[in-house]
Amino acid sequence: MGEEVQRFPKSETRTIGAHLVTRNCNSYHRLNGISGDDAMVGRVADVVELSDDERRFLEGQVRRHKAPRSLSDRCRMVLLCADGLPSKEVAAQLGVHEHTVGKWRRRFVKDRIEGLTDEYRPGRPRTVSDEQVAEVIERTLNTRPKDATHWSIRSTATATGLSHTTIRRIWTAFGLQPHRSETFKLSTDPLFVDKVQDIVGLYLSPPNRAIVLCVDEKSQIQALDREQPVLPMAAGVAERRTHTYIRNGTTSLFAALDIATGAVIGKCYKRHRATEFLDFLKQIDRQMPAGPEVHIVMDNYATHKTPKIKAWLARRPHWHVHFTPTSASWINQVERWFAELTRKQLQRGVHRSVAELEADIAAFIAAHNENPKPYKWVKSADEILASVKRFCQRTQQTLCGEL
Repeated sequence: MGEEVQRFPKSETRTIGAHLVTRNCNSYHRLNGISGDDAMVGRVADVVELSDDERRFLEGQVRRHKAPRSLSDRCRMVLLCADGLPSKEVAAQLGVHEHTVGKWRRRFVKDRIEGLTDEYRPGRPRTVSDEQVAEVIERTLNTRPKDATHWSIRSTATATGLSHTTIRRIWTAFGLQPHRSETFKLSTDPLFVDKVQDIVGLYLSPPNRAIVLCVDEKSQIQALDREQPVLPMAAGVAERRTHTYIRNGTTSLFAALDIATGAVIGKCYKRHRATEFLDFLKQIDRQMPAGPEVHIVMDNYATHKTPKIKAWLARRPHWHVHFTPTSASWINQVERWFAELTRKQLQRGVHRSVAELEADIAAFIAAHNENPKPYKWVKSADEILASVKRFCQRTQQTLCGEL
C-alpha cells in the first residue's frame, strides 16, 4: 500500500504530472479572505447602485397589485442586490436560480430600468415578400378569374402559389372582401338638398307643440303558407320549413309613426289607392288632439298627390306635408319600423288566409304600442350631404380609373 492521501471535500481536481491533487476551493477562498459572489472564478458580481428616482420606481412596482409578476420579481431582485446581498442569497430569498439573479443584475447595470423589460423577439422570418402581397392585392382588385365574376380565397391561392391562410390574412389586413356586393341608388331629385335639410331639421329640432308623423304604406304583403308543416326548433336543430309555399292573398298596410313617442297608427286595406290613403289620413285626424300642428313626412307616391288628397289637406291648415326626395325612402323613419315588422312577424310567419295575416299585424302594432320607443336620429343634414358627396366623388374616381 502506498502512502495514504488526505481526503478533502471534492471541489476541484487537477492532474499534475502523475500525481492526483485535490483541493477544497471553499476552504481556499476562506483562507484568503474571499467570499460571496467574488468567489466565482472568472466573474465579479456587478455592483448595483440606485438613484432616488430608480428606488422609488422599483419599490412602487413591487407594491403594485396589478403589476406583472415577472416585472415585480425582477424589481425585488434589483432592490436586494442594491442592498448589498450576493446573488446566491437573493436567489434563496426569492426562490429562483442564482443565474437568474445574475442575469437581471447585469441587465439593470447595463440598461437601468429599461433593461428589466423583455427583449424584442423577432420570431420566425417572413416567408411572404412585399412584392407577393402587392401581387395578391393587384390581382384581387383589378382582375377576375376565367370562370367566375370574383376571386375566392382558394382560387387566389391556386393562382399565386400561396396558401389559402396567407390569402385570408392579406385580405383581412387590407379590408378586401370580393365575395360581398352591395347595391346603391342616388336620388336625382333637383330639390334633394332642400328636402334633406327640411326633414332632418324636423327630426333633430321639431317645432314646439307640434306632432311629427312619418307616413308610408307597405303594399302587397303576402299571406304565405308552407306546403308542409313547419318543423319546430329543437336542441341543436334549427327551425325548418319547406322552400316552396302557397299564396293565400295579399294586404297593404298604411302606417304612421310618431317620432316623439314611437307609437304607431296602422290599418290594413285590400288595395292601396288614393281612396284608401285618404281614409287612413282621416283615421289619423280622428286620433290627433285638437290644437297642435301636425307635420306629415311621406314620399312622392302618386296616390299621395291626387286632387282629393290635396283638397282634403287644404281644408286643414294646421297640417303640413314634407315630401321626401325621390329614391330616398331611407330618410322616412317609418321604413325602419316596417323592417322591424318584417323581421319579427312576417318573414317566418305562416298565414293560411289574409284575415290571419291582418290579425297578426294588428297584434304586432298593439304589442308595440304597449311600450313604444322612438328611434333616435343622430346624423345632421350636413353630415348626410357630406357623406353623399364623398360617395359621389369615390364613384367618379372609380369610373374614371376604369376608363
